[in-house]
Parts: sequence; C-alpha cells; structure tokens
Amino acid sequence: MRLVRACLHDARTAGELSAESGLAPASVSEHLKVLRKTGLLDLEPRGRFRLYRTDRAVVEEVSAALAALADGDE
Repeated sequence: MRLVRACLHDARTAGELSAESGLAPASVSEHLKVLRKTGLLDLEPRGRFRLYRTDRAVVEEVSAALAALADGDE
C-alpha cells in the first residue's frame, strides 16, 4: 500500500521508492512487478529511467469491489 500511495500523485523510480519506503531495492522490484501485473501501477519508460504511477481507475474499481464485499453485495 505504501508503494501504491507513493505513486498516487507523482511518478516515482524504483530507487526513489526504495529510499522512501526503507525497503531493499530487490524487495521493491518484486513488489512493483506484482503491482504492475495486477494493474495497480503503470510503467512509463523515460530515458534510462522507468517511472511508476498509480492507475487511479483500477484503485477506484478495487475500492468499490471491496466496499461491495464489506456490505455483503455480490
């Protein structure tokens, strides 16, 4: 959740995310891979950097699904 939140307003590099979160670079890399596969994060290549940004539409979709689940809706 910290990585998703960190990329919500500004795109971040894996190095920035590692420094901000206190997680090891290898751990951040694995988390980013999973978050990209789920669609929560988008990848934007920019020169030699790869920037990660939260896909707000997917976050809203997941949020709505969790709210419906909590309410007992199907």
